[in-house]
Amino acid sequence: MDIETAIRERRSIRKFKKDPIPEEMIREILDGARWSPSWGNTQSWELHVITGEILETLKKANRQKILDGILPSPDIEMPLEWPDRMKARYMGIGKSVLTALDIARDDREGRQRYNTDMFHLFDAPGLIIAATDKAVTSRYALLDVGLILQTICLLAHGKGLGSCIMACAIAYPDLLRSLAHIPGDKTIAMGVVLGWPDPEAPVNRFKRSRAALDDFVTWIK
Repeated sequence: MDIETAIRERRSIRKFKKDPIPEEMIREILDGARWSPSWGNTQSWELHVITGEILETLKKANRQKILDGILPSPDIEMPLEWPDRMKARYMGIGKSVLTALDIARDDREGRQRYNTDMFHLFDAPGLIIAATDKAVTSRYALLDVGLILQTICLLAHGKGLGSCIMACAIAYPDLLRSLAHIPGDKTIAMGVVLGWPDPEAPVNRFKRSRAALDDFVTWIK
């Protein structure tokens, strides 16, 4: 698979098979991803791979938190306001997901079911948590995290795996610190789930969209 095909075809997966991922495959992905660029070659990322019983416990506890009405408190706060054009894209993907799942706009029970499924990390068999040292956490370090996560997702796609970068995976840092033993001096930045995609699931097949070049590119000559 060539690079452009991987970039265009890779998508966020929201329905996984239960089959586990061979550890050697994850190692191969991460061994390739370590060549991702970073600011000044600082390689400020730290990755924590969670699978097996620990992941199952984490998924259940994460879902229970949201069911109990406990508000997320991630190390990096989510923005509350977005420019209109970005908010429209966000609302658009939400509508596409719910339509694919046949959940109507006024179906509160269906929306709640999807939300809890999301906090259960779509039952993915693998989770990678990206963190940085609190002493060096900055926009540059977070840019580095984004770069390596993109590389992980593309390499996973090249091996037939699906991925989804998920803020709800790091919504409750206390769970990650207690269950995965991530030290308190680390900023938990983002999570990405991995697994084998269910190719028949409509939520993995709906048509996606991207902004046209002229919407975000300025040519200066």
